[in-house]
Amino acid sequence: MKRTPLKAMAVGASIALLAACGSTADAEPEATEGGDVTVTWWHNSNTGDGKDYYDTVAADFEAANPGVTVEVNAMQHEDMVTKLEAAFQSGDTPDIYMERGGGELADHVAAGITMDISEAAADTIEAIGGSVAGWQVDGKTYSLPFSVGVVGFWYNKALFEQAGITETPTTWDEYYDVLDQLKAAGIEPISVGAGDKWPAAHYWYYFALRQCSQDVLSEAVTSLDFSDECFVRAGESLEELIAAEPFNAGFLATPAQTGPTSASGLLATGKVAIQLMGHWEPGVMQGLTEDGTGLGENTGWFAFPAVDGGEGEQTAALGGGDAWAVSEGAPDAAVDFAEYLLSDEVQKGFAELDMGLPTNPSASQYVSDPALAALLEVRDAAPYVQLYFDTAFGASVGGAMNDAIALMFAGQATPQDIVDATQAAADAEG
Repeated sequence: MKRTPLKAMAVGASIALLAACGSTADAEPEATEGGDVTVTWWHNSNTGDGKDYYDTVAADFEAANPGVTVEVNAMQHEDMVTKLEAAFQSGDTPDIYMERGGGELADHVAAGITMDISEAAADTIEAIGGSVAGWQVDGKTYSLPFSVGVVGFWYNKALFEQAGITETPTTWDEYYDVLDQLKAAGIEPISVGAGDKWPAAHYWYYFALRQCSQDVLSEAVTSLDFSDECFVRAGESLEELIAAEPFNAGFLATPAQTGPTSASGLLATGKVAIQLMGHWEPGVMQGLTEDGTGLGENTGWFAFPAVDGGEGEQTAALGGGDAWAVSEGAPDAAVDFAEYLLSDEVQKGFAELDMGLPTNPSASQYVSDPALAALLEVRDAAPYVQLYFDTAFGASVGGAMNDAIALMFAGQATPQDIVDATQAAADAEG
């Protein structure tokens, strides 16, 4: 598909996480008028309780709406991303699919892929409040965010105890001490799914968030100018971490979340102590362990440490979320179903199963995992949440950035190379 330059689009650089009041009107699915219709729905809760729950949600909606069939396609995340991209190219997009916001969404809007639901879903948009900001383009809403969270370090409390670590690190000096303690105890410190690139890229994103001011990052989204020296310093910080050799054996080919030997699988099964990952990690780990519990009571979390001398807000968070988008031309029942997915009852079940951090304010109290509940507090207390860079800048610029970061992990790129590759892709957009 033809891409529209991001500098011509009004796309926010960060997600405004504002307090919302009220809740969606009905817990029960609302009946839809009309004849027989099929709504296709793609999602990535493809294992365990999450998959079963979404199957039940679809069946409940069908029961309340005679003549409506919800065709559910649950798939592993990376597979879904690949298939969605192919669907966008072919024009055969599912009626309801997951959108991440930012430049990616703006591209889809410009290409006529995604429906403006500002009026059709007005009540739900009002109920979930400021979380929708990351899924708006030119003041119009194109998706309903169902989970918004932040990235941080998930860790195995038992392995930390085994290594004699009593406090989680808040600075990078302390973090390097933790790495040394883990190695001394014979424990592989960190898993990273560099084979899928984006988990490795999260490190550079976070170092940029610590090294660069919010103004510089916000300006870069619209200007696509990466000349500020803070972007080079982000690469230098990452280069120092890579040189410490903290990652799992074979990390360059390790997938993010697919199977027990993935980065998430290694953490879930006690093979490593730490992984930098998003708020969905507990649910992913549950699906990768035989007993379905993941790390269970040994699940811990701490924020990306402060960078000494960094110009950024040291408590700002990297994150984003997932939203339900409706394809242009989808039946009215698709909008109804998307709203149902944001209802009090559905979001309550979503929270109880620790599938993510719900955006419906009535559901937050039902998050059962202590680590995830703590993330809600971190999310809401952060001065701002920076949208994942590959999402904020769009596929072309973000893809070039991720490729260059992956090369640094392989020892084949310098801090300046990352900036140069990103700038070249940005210039090509213009």
